[in-house]
Amino acid sequence: MIGRIIQTPDCIAEGSAWLAKTEPRFAPIIDQCGPLPLRRKPDGFAQLLSAITSQQVSVASANAIWGRLETAGMTSVQAVAKTSDDDLRALGLSRQKARYAKALAAAQIDFDALRDAPNADVIKTLTAVTGIGVWTAEIYAMFSLGRADVFAPGDLALQEGAKVLFDLSERPTDKALREMAVAWSPWRSIAARALWAYYAQLKSREGVR
Repeated sequence: MIGRIIQTPDCIAEGSAWLAKTEPRFAPIIDQCGPLPLRRKPDGFAQLLSAITSQQVSVASANAIWGRLETAGMTSVQAVAKTSDDDLRALGLSRQKARYAKALAAAQIDFDALRDAPNADVIKTLTAVTGIGVWTAEIYAMFSLGRADVFAPGDLALQEGAKVLFDLSERPTDKALREMAVAWSPWRSIAARALWAYYAQLKSREGVR
């Protein structure tokens, strides 16, 4: 199932209104945080390589490494495929991330086909690549493909935001939050945006890069 595609701020507004009506606890945080961001990103190889670059490092470090990769022209399948691990490491990737980058290039994903693939197939295709987990695949589906009904319950910021918003005794697990989010379908990605914005407000920092 593909469902709605978020393309414009009007889509965000529609989803926000639905979410606030369906789960009233979202209403005040949507008001407090202002219009939720569109956050549409390009799709394709470079976006996933950027996600790999960002894993387990600060935003500043990820931006610096990505800048070096861009300057070196290392953001295409062809360039990464013919470059050695050592050369990728010289640009700032760890040994593990260089291996992940090479695996992504070797996977030969049909990114155009993913645009029309059901959400489950998108997740399955991406997580088959070494170095791409469920979180990264869900974030890609949400922001690069614009899927309106995708959530990322493994995200710690979403878990913490949900804990505070719903007055839970502890941070929900991936499984528990995934079950909670079923009630927010078909606009689960709007709920994610709202919880990220709420978390950022609570902690005065960004939820995701």
